[in-house]
Amino acid sequence: MTDTIDLTVPQTGSSNGANFDPNHPYFLHSSDAPGMSLVNAAFDGRGFQGWRRSVLIALSTKNKLGFIDGTRAPPVITSKDYQPWTRCNDMVTSWLLNSLSKDIGDSVIYSRSTRELWISLEHRFGKSNEAKLYHLRKELSSLVQGTNDIASYFTKLKRLWDELDSLICDVKCVCTCVCSGKQKLEKSLEDERLIQFLMGLNDVYGQARGNILMLNPLPSIDHAYSLVLQDESRREVYMNPLISSDSSSFMVGSQGSYALRKNKKMQKNTRHTQ
Repeated sequence: MTDTIDLTVPQTGSSNGANFDPNHPYFLHSSDAPGMSLVNAAFDGRGFQGWRRSVLIALSTKNKLGFIDGTRAPPVITSKDYQPWTRCNDMVTSWLLNSLSKDIGDSVIYSRSTRELWISLEHRFGKSNEAKLYHLRKELSSLVQGTNDIASYFTKLKRLWDELDSLICDVKCVCTCVCSGKQKLEKSLEDERLIQFLMGLNDVYGQARGNILMLNPLPSIDHAYSLVLQDESRREVYMNPLISSDSSSFMVGSQGSYALRKNKKMQKNTRHTQ
């Protein structure tokens, strides 16, 4: 009786491609290490929304958002995916712990999964804070250009607007009407912020401000910012020739005074020799 050789190719599990496919959710690059931090500054209890945004961006680039938003749930322990999932879950947990201050990290270090750790942080720090909203709106209402240039002033405004948006829950329209209500609300908010930007400008930009307000419809904030920035650049160009002209006048005047003094000295020496 002749022995037969089994040439059947074994079926590969869904996790086998994780070691080679960068698009696989269980893929870990050779540079990924447990000691990595997802952000530059560890979260210490302040500025959660900005820290949260940075973490989400970092995890998105690594295709690991599923471990914190619940879409990459743990497989059953008998699954071939269980071990790769555990390895990735522990890696993401390490990244998050390294992105927290020691006190906050110690309070969530025993979380059973990355998802559980993330939910704990969301519940403790991610709720809309009415006091924070108050302080943001108060800071926005008093913010003016002052001694800042246009770029610095606008950057401060934009940061406060973005932080305010992160604290306000979005109202999503689910109706099937075609009234363009959402677009009108967004345009109304943008116009309000445009006016706030223009109100805070120094008086020297009064003409540029008036020209923008005369446009119908009002331009976008970015377009208005570009127009004011051009006005600022023109002012700098106009100021430079004045400085050069004053410097030249000073030099000409100095040279003239020197020539006059030299001429008088020569005349005096001539009288002495006579």
